[in-house]
Amino acid sequence: MNNTLKNKKIIISAGASGIGWAATKIFLSRGATVYLCDIDDKSLNKIKKHPLNNKKLFTYECDASDEDDVSDFFNQIKKKTKKIDALINNVGVAGPTGTLEKLNSEDWEKTLKINVISHFYFNKIAIPMLKKNKGGSIINLSSGAGIMGFPLRSPYAASKWAVVGVTKTLAMELGKYKIRVNAICPGTIKGDRMVRVIRDKSKFTKVSKSVIEKEFISMASMNCWISEEDIGKMCSFLISEDSARISGQIIGVDGNATRLD
Repeated sequence: MNNTLKNKKIIISAGASGIGWAATKIFLSRGATVYLCDIDDKSLNKIKKHPLNNKKLFTYECDASDEDDVSDFFNQIKKKTKKIDALINNVGVAGPTGTLEKLNSEDWEKTLKINVISHFYFNKIAIPMLKKNKGGSIINLSSGAGIMGFPLRSPYAASKWAVVGVTKTLAMELGKYKIRVNAICPGTIKGDRMVRVIRDKSKFTKVSKSVIEKEFISMASMNCWISEEDIGKMCSFLISEDSARISGQIIGVDGNATRLD
């Protein structure tokens, strides 16, 4: 049995589905206690009926882009624990599809608020809890779009580059406290979000969804989809003591993606 996360206390945003839920299941199976939040009440209700919803899983409804909601979420956690071992900033949206001059300000601002400013809200409150723990791990979810350009997805790319900048800066600020900060850049994840991205690009470019799907897969040297579990396993590694000297890194889990177009 893998007990690499035994007794670790982990907070994860947008944890009720997709990458967040896949990661949560891995954490629980490896002995961790997980404090999970999400804005999707339907997914949260499903989790409440899941066999894994035991004494080591705590779920909360929270809008990660609302500072008051995030504060309330942490206040509820603090009733159970004053310190944590890890924070995973997983929340994010795909944002609009289109050339920059055709996008509107509201969509740009919403993408940045959810994908970047939410990380500020979570990190600001979590850092003192990690300091009380005298160390720990922060993992920010960026993207291949955070290290390359991404045509037709400028607000998303901008937000994910910002996540890389925050990650590098926090790693420098928090190293003396033994708090490690890293970012994961997932590749083309097989899941609901990618279905929506392919649908929107197909609609904009007038190219069939099957052709666009093949194009996305071909962007990686390994010519493959990435699974949500692949990201969860990397998160698990970055929380565990096996990664005790890894910080400030931008880690691609992408089958060696060479382009985004």
